[in-house]
Amino acid sequence: MQDHPVLGQVALGYSPMIDRQRAVVSTRLTVFPERPDAQPDALALLQALDEVWPAAGAAGGPELRLSLRTLEGGKPAAAGSARAGAAPKAPLCLNIAGEALLQAVMQAGPGAERMLEVPAFMAADAAQLPVLQRLQAQGVVLLIKGRPLAPLAPEVLACFSHAVLELGDDRRAQVPQPGGGRPVTPVYAGIRSTADAQLAFERGAVAVLGWPHDDPAPAPNSRNAVAADITVVMELIQGVDAEWPVARLEATLKRDPTLAFRLMRYLNSPAFGMSIEINSFGHALMLLGYGRLKRWLVLLLASASKDPKARPVMHAAVRRGLIMEELVRPQGDRDLSGEMFICGVFSLLDRLLQQPFDSLLANVPVPERVQQALRGEGGPHGPYLDLVRAMEAESVFDIRECAEQLFLAPAEVNRALLAALGSARTLD
Repeated sequence: MQDHPVLGQVALGYSPMIDRQRAVVSTRLTVFPERPDAQPDALALLQALDEVWPAAGAAGGPELRLSLRTLEGGKPAAAGSARAGAAPKAPLCLNIAGEALLQAVMQAGPGAERMLEVPAFMAADAAQLPVLQRLQAQGVVLLIKGRPLAPLAPEVLACFSHAVLELGDDRRAQVPQPGGGRPVTPVYAGIRSTADAQLAFERGAVAVLGWPHDDPAPAPNSRNAVAADITVVMELIQGVDAEWPVARLEATLKRDPTLAFRLMRYLNSPAFGMSIEINSFGHALMLLGYGRLKRWLVLLLASASKDPKARPVMHAAVRRGLIMEELVRPQGDRDLSGEMFICGVFSLLDRLLQQPFDSLLANVPVPERVQQALRGEGGPHGPYLDLVRAMEAESVFDIRECAEQLFLAPAEVNRALLAALGSARTLD
């Protein structure tokens, strides 16, 4: 991630847009100006975001079209499309929490086939109609945020494809488009639990915004069995941590041929960037080393749940690990970076595997400092996990407070977030 001065002028939070199949179809980035009396450079901000979410062309267009097709029809892409059967890489939905900055972004143009939320009070301003129509013509997907106090003109509503509503709003009807046109379908924000998401979909939402992290933690006496393939991953993590000989690790891996296949496919994929083909576990370990192999196993464990409702939690776990790793990267301590990555990924492992942390930590070796953070006992890693949670909550005051506690400048925090989200897109 390049050094963009504008990243010191804003605070960033993020959340997923989740469809009815519980797939993440877009990433919502909320942008808060750091100072109400200052005007961040809108063009510079958009250029910084281009590094993670290209605004147009081959990388941007098809992803967003696939996301919108999924939202509007409730179905995945049709067979034969360029990415049929593949999940979109969560294109950008911009939520600008500052009227002046939003106006500047609208004037600059956020880029073709990105999503942009526009508050209802701005949409009701007749002076905004030419701007909205120009953005729509440029391929910007507009979402009206909130319910207008009075009916909007048909030509205004025609600019919007979806309406972002708060879950607490009990009026369940779709926002109509006068004249018999297509309705502006609802996307509910403020989701904090699986029950919230289910309620929103029952109300007719095509998608929801938020993290289902407030579900009850697994009880200490939970008897949910851990699947056999997950047990093998846990055992391999133990073996890598203890630096077992290659032969012993390979024998463990052979107990699950599917797992071995996934490892070989991952290592030989373009995303991994190996210049030669890897055809054995021993070869893989020689090239990877124990540290990188453990990183892959940690990611695999975090994505092992077969429950479709767990997809947003898996999505969050990977990003937590990458963000925490990026936050400490400038310190140049590889061991610390590795611990932070594991801490972030494992912070949701109890939800993913439906096992309390006390049971999980007895089977998966992690450093004491990581255990303290996972158990909610603080420790040196706890404040970093709190900062990531504040970003997920899109709470500007909590983001600032957590960053100040860690002596991190806004630019450092924002750079870490964007770099992590960029890395996560290559893993999706």
